[in-house]
Amino acid sequence: MNENQTRSDQGAGGEGVDPLRLDLQLCFALYGASNRVTRLYRPLLAPLGLTYPQYLVMLALWEQAPRSVGDLGQALDLDSGTLTPLLKRMEGQGLVARTRDPRDERRVIVSLTEKGASLRGPAGAVPGQLVCRLGGEMGDLATLRTALQALNRRLDEKASP
Repeated sequence: MNENQTRSDQGAGGEGVDPLRLDLQLCFALYGASNRVTRLYRPLLAPLGLTYPQYLVMLALWEQAPRSVGDLGQALDLDSGTLTPLLKRMEGQGLVARTRDPRDERRVIVSLTEKGASLRGPAGAVPGQLVCRLGGEMGDLATLRTALQALNRRLDEKASP
């Protein structure tokens, strides 16, 4: 047995385990999983002409549109500095329209165009296709999603003053 196997076999609670080992970091496990899931989406979204971040925007708008940029950012957990260039590209593709709120010129309202709304039907197949690519049981994936949502809520609570 080599040194790496010995360390690995001891696990996170083992005596003498280096707490800075990369494979013991929650952040690295989440980062790796996020990257891998995002890569799984690419071939599913390509026929729709969407990137993964654009897909998230479309999901939020298919749920509720029109929406202000602020509301959209809150729903997606994105700041306006990240969201604005994304929306500008999507507007250039003809998927969304951005207009100033006539009641408050400071607010920008994002609406779906006809082209953007028409993608909802074909996008309906994406979640099922992703589940097939992920494998596993639907219940396991739902449990994982619920656990990650709970983790996000706890982290939000910790970040609040």
